[in-house]
Amino acid sequence: MPAFRFAYNVFSLDSPETFAATCRRAEQHGYDTVFAGDHLGTASPFPILVAAAQATERLTVGTLVLNAPFWNPALLAREIATTDVLTGGRLEVGLGAGHMKWEFDAAGIPWRPFRDRADQLESLIAELTELFATDGYEQQAALREHFGIPTLRPIQRTGFGGYGPPLIVGGTGDRILRIAARTADVIGIAGAFQVPGQPPGTLRLGTAAETGERVRFARQHAGARADQVQWQVLSRAVLVTDDRRAAAEEFLERSGQTMTVDELLDTPFVFIGTVEQMAEQVLTNHERYGFTYYAVHGPYMDVFAPVIERVRAMSE
Repeated sequence: MPAFRFAYNVFSLDSPETFAATCRRAEQHGYDTVFAGDHLGTASPFPILVAAAQATERLTVGTLVLNAPFWNPALLAREIATTDVLTGGRLEVGLGAGHMKWEFDAAGIPWRPFRDRADQLESLIAELTELFATDGYEQQAALREHFGIPTLRPIQRTGFGGYGPPLIVGGTGDRILRIAARTADVIGIAGAFQVPGQPPGTLRLGTAAETGERVRFARQHAGARADQVQWQVLSRAVLVTDDRRAAAEEFLERSGQTMTVDELLDTPFVFIGTVEQMAEQVLTNHERYGFTYYAVHGPYMDVFAPVIERVRAMSE
């Protein structure tokens, strides 16, 4: 049985004290990682991650995920290196192509077709790898030598070709999964599929069958790496209940998802049931898809905690 990892995704930020207390509670619950997203209207990811690391003793911190078109490679390299240093080498870097058109519009960033955004992601990974591999900027050499200033580079030398922190790449499209298969230390199978004919960012949950197909596709392109990387999934909801079907029906009515109740109960992207049933789902998903790294959204962090304890007890 593999060593499962569990994470939660920060949703809101109110005060330094409350945020720190939440991070410490997550650590006590047995979570391994706290993630921050990269969306307008939510907190900036890198300060969040530094604060989370300072509030805890062992939590890994990471981005899930940065929108590649938002970032200049040189400036992002500085953010990653600084954060890896300040967190003591506890950073994971998640990158994606972006999917919410309104955010691009609001930020004044051109919205490009998916293929172009995928190209931007691939280019960003390559440029970050090159920047991490160099000995700083040539123009700073004399200044560094005069004052004895070390080159700013990540502490970790595992991801990005062995020059930076672990790299997470997640998505559902062929192009993104090919990039992940070639470059990522963690491959994320996203549970959100664009609804055809609807505005960009109009998403639906993926089914179990679609998940299996996407995993097979990614594993095929990963080749020998398939058993060396971690496979990650982000759960969209955690609903504790003794009546799974009734809770599933209510969820579908409230969310507007078009899948059937049976499809919802079978998807790996939602947990519905008792703690025991959800723990069994984690183990079943591992057998079906190979998932070992789970993330839940922040509002479900406390309610999912007993599942973590139960999974680890069942895995011993």
